[in-house]
Amino acid sequence: MSELSLKIGHLIREKRKEKNITQESLSLQCGIDRSYMGRIERGEVNITVEKLYEIALALESSPKELLP
Repeated sequence: MSELSLKIGHLIREKRKEKNITQESLSLQCGIDRSYMGRIERGEVNITVEKLYEIALALESSPKELLP
């Protein structure tokens, strides 16, 4: 796990909880498996820029808000 992945995952989780969206709902909106979304939020995987944009769109935020 890289420090960057951990920080991005933490920011995604915070934004998701702010919006009151479940992990399952977010993963469905992004076309990602729910368990993979959990791994993203825990910082266990490196996501692509494309996935970052999809997640940001689903969270109604800009990708830069999900970057440390």
